[in-house]
Amino acid sequence: MSDFLFSDCDLSLKEAETITNEALKGADDGELYLERGASESLTFDDGRLKTASFDTSRGFGLRCVAGETTGFAQGTDMTKSALLRAAEAVSLAKAGYESASPSAAPKRTNTSLYPDIDPIADPEFGPKVELLQAIDAYCRAKDPHVVQVSATMSATRKAITILRAGGERYDDVRPLVRLSVSVTVEKEGRRENGYAGTGGRAAYSQYIDEENWKALADEAIRSALVNLRAVPAPAGTMDVVLGPGWPGVLLHEAIGHGLEGDFNRKGTSAFTGMIGQRIAAPGVTVIDDGSLAGLRGSLTIDDEGTPTERTVLIEDGILKGYMQDRMNARLMKVATTGNGRRESFAHAPMPRMTNTFMLGGNTPAGEIIANLKDGIYAPNFGGGQVDITSGKFVFQCTEAYRVRNGKIEEPVKGATLIGDGPTVLTQIKHIGDDMALDPGIGVCGKAGQGIPVGVGQPTLYIENLTVGGSAV
Repeated sequence: MSDFLFSDCDLSLKEAETITNEALKGADDGELYLERGASESLTFDDGRLKTASFDTSRGFGLRCVAGETTGFAQGTDMTKSALLRAAEAVSLAKAGYESASPSAAPKRTNTSLYPDIDPIADPEFGPKVELLQAIDAYCRAKDPHVVQVSATMSATRKAITILRAGGERYDDVRPLVRLSVSVTVEKEGRRENGYAGTGGRAAYSQYIDEENWKALADEAIRSALVNLRAVPAPAGTMDVVLGPGWPGVLLHEAIGHGLEGDFNRKGTSAFTGMIGQRIAAPGVTVIDDGSLAGLRGSLTIDDEGTPTERTVLIEDGILKGYMQDRMNARLMKVATTGNGRRESFAHAPMPRMTNTFMLGGNTPAGEIIANLKDGIYAPNFGGGQVDITSGKFVFQCTEAYRVRNGKIEEPVKGATLIGDGPTVLTQIKHIGDDMALDPGIGVCGKAGQGIPVGVGQPTLYIENLTVGGSAV
């Protein structure tokens, strides 16, 4: 692995180790993060191959941590002179500082969660284009209302090496693929869209057999046709049932970021100082687990070299802990949880979610909906906005239905869910027995960095949620 990362550059592994040792001498923590990546994306749109891109990247990020001060420098010039300049810059963070007890190196307890493969190379370019063309043709033949189809295949492969003081080295190769289908349907002059996607840390072969891609296309068409007959959503305070799986993105945003270590160390989270207190209804257990094999948010090691793990955040309504990277864990005097993540070598790590989900309960989903006398059932979500400090959120429902007397009736369009995470956690009345993870489409943004994540939840009944709609 290291030979691959140091090939074709004027920098040897030994030189990198020597410079890293010197840059981190006397500091609390830090690392040299080396990355070599490749990415590919193909989009078949409007009956033709519209875009096809291939990119490669290579670079380093050197970080020095002294107390609460971080020095970070990055570059794409993989030379000894460039790394020496970076070391000189980051060493300013430890000027006048001498660590009493430098942080111990991460434990090597990780197991590989994904194969060392190159999804960009297999299948080759031609068969990929043919597959996208087949998806386009299938969607158009499936329903006469389909007027536009967009199908995308994208893949990345990143090889990383993390060097720490004392010659510690950690390696990982990370594949990631995604297949998505978007359709537009039209009837009597009205147009609506539908979308479906899937992916994970595996080869394309896991997702592109005929049965799988047809199911994806069928779902995109189904959701578009539902929206075609949707009526304006009502507005007001009402009970809402969220479907399993992808709607867990609401929990991810509304409470997940508030449970990240940096916000709580700085006292800016709504959950600061509440360890051991009840913050959610009984039965609510929320987990962050980056050690699930093959999932989009999973990592064999995080971006500091720490093995990922299953971290219990909330157990039966009681706050148990936060997600931690190395720096915030050290400053808060707790154990790191393997949640130190970064978008690329050009970014310093910070505490971030991996796969964050709520465990299932004991109530069948059918019974939960039957208990909803007048409200909204929302099985699918789009984008949203969240204020981390207060937990206040606004989420758009891409698929929702009016429910009356326990029966799912007409679909509604333009529904938004408005509330705040801490309050919503206490308003959960029923927890379904159908916990599901999302299909592998999540991207999380924080401080300008985007990373792949997973979400999930069972069917949830939430009381007195504010619904914004367009009905008058």
